[in-house]
Parts: sequence; C-alpha cells; structure tokens
Amino acid sequence: MKSALRPALVLFAALSLLCGVLYPFAITGIGQVAFATQAAGSLLQRDNRTVGSRLIGQAFTSPGYFWGRPSATTPMPDNAASSGGSNLGPLNAALMDAVKGRIDALKAADPANTLPVPVDLVTASASGLDPEISVAAAYYQASRVAFDRKLSLDRVRTLIDQHRQAQYLGFFGEARINVLALNLALDQQRR
Repeated sequence: MKSALRPALVLFAALSLLCGVLYPFAITGIGQVAFATQAAGSLLQRDNRTVGSRLIGQAFTSPGYFWGRPSATTPMPDNAASSGGSNLGPLNAALMDAVKGRIDALKAADPANTLPVPVDLVTASASGLDPEISVAAAYYQASRVAFDRKLSLDRVRTLIDQHRQAQYLGFFGEARINVLALNLALDQQRR
C-alpha cells in the first residue's frame, strides 16, 4: 500500500502544479500578449471612461439611438449576471404577445416606416446579451435615428456602412453591426 501511495501523491502534486498553476499562467500570458483587447473584455472607451463591452449588449431606448436585440435576462435587460434565453417556443402565446408588443413599439417609434420589421429586433437571442444586430435591423432604424438627431438619412446610412462587420471567416452567419460601437460613433457626429 505504501509503495503505491507515494507515486500517486507525487503524480497528484505534479499534475496539480502543471494543470492548476503553470498551464493557466501560460494561457493567460499568451492571451494578454497576443489578444490584449479581447483578454481585457473588449471594452469600449469614451472620454477615457469605459462605457461598455463589444461583447455584451446594452439596452438603448432613446429614439436617437439604434436599439439592439430584445433581452430575456432578468431583472433588467442585458444583465450579464443572468444570461439566458426565455425558453419560450415559437408557438408559445407569451412569446407571440411579446413579439407583437415589440413590433407595435417599433412602429410607434417610427410610424412612417413601411419597411418589414427584421426578426432580430423583435426576438431575443439565446444568451439575451447579443451586442449585434443585422444590417437590415440597422437600416430599419436609420430614419428614426436621423430624424431624432436632425441628421441626413444618407449620413446615418453611411455610418451604418462604416460599422458593418463582415461574416465570420467570410461565410459564417451574416454581416452585422455592433450597436454600442455604432451609437458611440453616432454621438461623435455633428449636425
């Protein structure tokens, strides 16, 4: 028994040191050097102040800002401590009521808009923290934002195009817009 215990303890100590100390330090060090921005949380700054992360959505409700996807997190939208979807199926009456309410809110915010409402503006993502919207969702909101900020529609659309991110690896998913980055750029615009 004694002869088997010593090698087991030595192996346990060696693997604990390797897997619990050396490996995490090495990976953290590589991340800090090779991916400094991402390792620090992909934070966005304005006036030397952190205003959010590129990776977590924020709830914008003013008509002068682009709105992100709805969030199913509680007790408030885009709560990173409570990430998760609503788990409501497509035929669930509560989901249908929520979608209808969101469509009505979008139409009330911009009654002259006759474009079809993009699905990502009325349905929450699986995490409830999605920081991006489709290009169609940004274009849908452009007239409302331009009107509220007294900017030309062409200027707002140009800003959308400047913040358009391509598909992942050129073919995964669809082009998208980071809402926080777009709204920060929008705040920099002069009338």
